[in-house]
Amino acid sequence: MMFSSSLEHNFTRPNERGEYEVAKGISSTCFRAILDYFKNGVIRCPPSVSVPELREACDYLLIPFDASTVKCQNLRGLLHELSNEGARVQFDIFIEELIMPVMVTCGQRGDRECHIVVLTDDDVVDWDEEYPPQMGEEFSQIIYSTTMYRFFKYIENRDVAKQVLKERGLKKIRLGIEGFPTYKEKIKKRPGSRPEVIYNYVQRPFIRMSWEKEENKSRHVDFQCVKSKSITNLAEAAVDPGPDQASQRMAAQDAAAQPAAADLAVVDPYPVALPPPPTED
Repeated sequence: MMFSSSLEHNFTRPNERGEYEVAKGISSTCFRAILDYFKNGVIRCPPSVSVPELREACDYLLIPFDASTVKCQNLRGLLHELSNEGARVQFDIFIEELIMPVMVTCGQRGDRECHIVVLTDDDVVDWDEEYPPQMGEEFSQIIYSTTMYRFFKYIENRDVAKQVLKERGLKKIRLGIEGFPTYKEKIKKRPGSRPEVIYNYVQRPFIRMSWEKEENKSRHVDFQCVKSKSITNLAEAAVDPGPDQASQRMAAQDAAAQPAAADLAVVDPYPVALPPPPTED
């Protein structure tokens, strides 16, 4: 009865000895501990089995992994796994209630990515209209949520959130803590230069993600038309000579314009006859 539905869907098949392998990849010690769940509803994690290994085995066998079903001597490892599961559930709520509406707004503007800064409920953003921040913060989307701010303070939660966003098909995911300007503190004015505005910065979590595979890349190939220097026929050579031929033609014209050396010789129209040389007796 246990394997009837599995056989119908080809989920489980017997091996060459007619045996069914239902816990492939799970150690015998871990599987023996999991069998206790079907006896008394509680799994006691053996000292030789790590909590992540037990968690993976429970997920594979569809056994609930929580504080009521798992008893472990390693409280740190158990609470770490429970926190990871709680973080996944909590971040799914953040996505549906807070993050998704912001992403939809960016998509309706034609954007392909989104940069979200998480502020607390008590944070106040007051930027000077004449001298706004010069680091591109005006393109950031702001979510006011102290609960999400506290959630992202832990690097483990940011790792879980990044994995969830990857599973949902998003690309170029970045999560971290960065400085964000809230209000103007003072203005430094210098003669002959633009005033320098100093803002108050607070460290707040941010999320950056894209829903496109390629960023700032066009699938269209731009071809630049370059005029060829080669001459294919005599007609083109006569109309538009190349630079080498044009220089040769100009040199020939200059040579033709200059008189030859024989032409420059002065010829006396009245020649004088010289006496013959003396002869010796």
